[in-house]
Amino acid sequence: MSEEELIKILSTDGMLVKRPILVGEDRVLVAFKEEEWEKELLG
Repeated sequence: MSEEELIKILSTDGMLVKRPILVGEDRVLVAFKEEEWEKELLG
């Protein structure tokens, strides 16, 4: 699928997107997993 097609599908149903989303320089965290978020944010 193209990026445009994916965005269209995701915009029609918010349940398809896990939240929160954190985008870093070399990592993306999806959904909340406390240990992963602490490691990423607090180093």
